[in-house]
Amino acid sequence: MANFTRKAIKETFLSLLEKQPISEITVKDIVETCGINRNSFYYHFQDLPALVDEIVKEEAEEIIQKYPSVDSIVKCFDALIEFSSHHKKPIMHIYHSISRDVFESHLMSVSEYLVSQYFNETFSNMIIKDTDRKTVVEYYKCVCVGLILGWLNNGMSDEYAQTIRKMFTLKKDFASEIAELLKDQV
Repeated sequence: MANFTRKAIKETFLSLLEKQPISEITVKDIVETCGINRNSFYYHFQDLPALVDEIVKEEAEEIIQKYPSVDSIVKCFDALIEFSSHHKKPIMHIYHSISRDVFESHLMSVSEYLVSQYFNETFSNMIIKDTDRKTVVEYYKCVCVGLILGWLNNGMSDEYAQTIRKMFTLKKDFASEIAELLKDQV
């Protein structure tokens, strides 16, 4: 029963986020829509930010599970788009709220995971210093996150996403070039 209630709270919150920003949603709105009492809500979640954190964290974990390996930087970007657009309106409401830092933190984690997986495959047959590998992963993680934040700031425009995909496609061999440069510095 507890898992059912927890799931119902999250689904109700997401459905409310489809219609209005976080700042207009209260625990009272959730419990009334869900048909539970306030104590049940607080049994499962400390407050609304804790609820937001759990929802975004679960989305991040789903993306990580879905991509055990990544063979291109374009696939990294596509996965981050998927993470950010699974629930478009709720994500935009979270992004434009005081809970933005929660979303950005999980976005960074997902990006680091995806980029690490990509470079592990790219560098798998090369001897490269760990510090260089970490530097390249950090750079690409920040590039991906920055581009996703730009996409969010542009209202999740499909045109903007296609432009970014095109940039990554044009530079698809850049990781191999970096790997070659770093290989010689060992």
